[in-house]
Amino acid sequence: MDLDDDIAAAVGRAWTDTTPWEFITDLTALGGRMGASEGEARAADLVAAAFEEIGLDRVRRQPFDATEWRRGETTLRLTAPADRTFDAIALPYSPAGEASGELVDVGYGTPAEIDETDVDGKIAVASTTTPGDSRFVHRMEKFGTAAEAGAEAFVFVNHVPGQLPPTGSLTFGEEAAIPAVGVSAETGAWLTEYASEGGEADLSVDAETVQGESQNVLARTGPETDESVLVVAHYDGHDIAEGALDNGCGIATLLATARVLAAADPDIGVRFAAVGCEETGLLGSEHLAATTDLDGVKAVVNLDGAGRFRDLVAMTHTSEATAGVADRVSDETRHPIEVREEPHPFSDQWPFVRRGVPALQLHSDSGERGRGWGHTHADTRDKVDDRCIREHGALAALSIRELADESTEVPSLDEYELEAAFREADFEPGMKAAGLWPEDWA
Repeated sequence: MDLDDDIAAAVGRAWTDTTPWEFITDLTALGGRMGASEGEARAADLVAAAFEEIGLDRVRRQPFDATEWRRGETTLRLTAPADRTFDAIALPYSPAGEASGELVDVGYGTPAEIDETDVDGKIAVASTTTPGDSRFVHRMEKFGTAAEAGAEAFVFVNHVPGQLPPTGSLTFGEEAAIPAVGVSAETGAWLTEYASEGGEADLSVDAETVQGESQNVLARTGPETDESVLVVAHYDGHDIAEGALDNGCGIATLLATARVLAAADPDIGVRFAAVGCEETGLLGSEHLAATTDLDGVKAVVNLDGAGRFRDLVAMTHTSEATAGVADRVSDETRHPIEVREEPHPFSDQWPFVRRGVPALQLHSDSGERGRGWGHTHADTRDKVDDRCIREHGALAALSIRELADESTEVPSLDEYELEAAFREADFEPGMKAAGLWPEDWA
């Protein structure tokens, strides 16, 4: 990998740069950054100021209409065989309302387990994790399958101990069909035990879904060319924690990447987009994709999940070309990057991938199944190791520089091959249950 003096110096500076930690500190001090909220707007100000400080060109806001979900009080009360109250938090887009019924344990909440269990008129209780021999089954899929099967309500049980009820959106941008809450692993242990005894519960959720406004923060570097590489990361976070890992680390990695690339001389332009409302339905990236001339996007690089843990993972969403880039950067820098080719629809690359844009999602892996501290009260700054942010920022910059090289060919995705890949990965039933399966796919 040939590096000119300017970018080599920028990569070198990245290893000791203190600005990622300073940015994470300022970002997490804001508190909640729920989509379309005042906290999210303050975070957008921080990102815009960081873009300006780096010296990127055309720093600007892209406002868009967004659905805002507002949390109220939640109660979960066991009524039989005992009278007990448990702590619970509503899941975003849960409607306000009350539900009563028999508790039924659906295990991991996979579609097969729900199909095998009578959940009609009952309160389904499902784990946040997935069996090790199975593909990862997303929360939206579990919820959507249970709701479609007639469940009265849905309880999402964290598999990570520590009295940490999980959060996470139930749908993409609209109010869900039935009430749903998250409970801790410790509460879940009681609920599954009571479910085996025919236990019953009352659930009450106070919440509001209203129309609001969010914004993407945009900038660019490099030459003004018809074709460019688009780099995205979401800066919003859930309202119950600081959002340090998800996705404070990702947006800090984007800034570290931009700092390196600002010293580079890529063949084509590189555009940066800090997107809002990812946690509430990919609303920012949907708006960005809908307002971008996608014929001019050579590839999209999504940094959701980068910088959290040491091991970098490249999700290539069926693109052989972006997989090749990740492999070359790994080989030439002697930094391991695990390449995973299968696609998924649960992050900001999806609005682009489904329209045929090749993607490279740079994630990071703790080696454990599931989100860990993410989407809980424990997603706080003390969990951050900014060495990972600095390293991943440099590796992302080298990957983007490779994609921006005119000699690197990155063919558009074939619609039929992409659809087949999603079917092969067994996403179709769950995506249909969650309302995510594209209408133009058979």
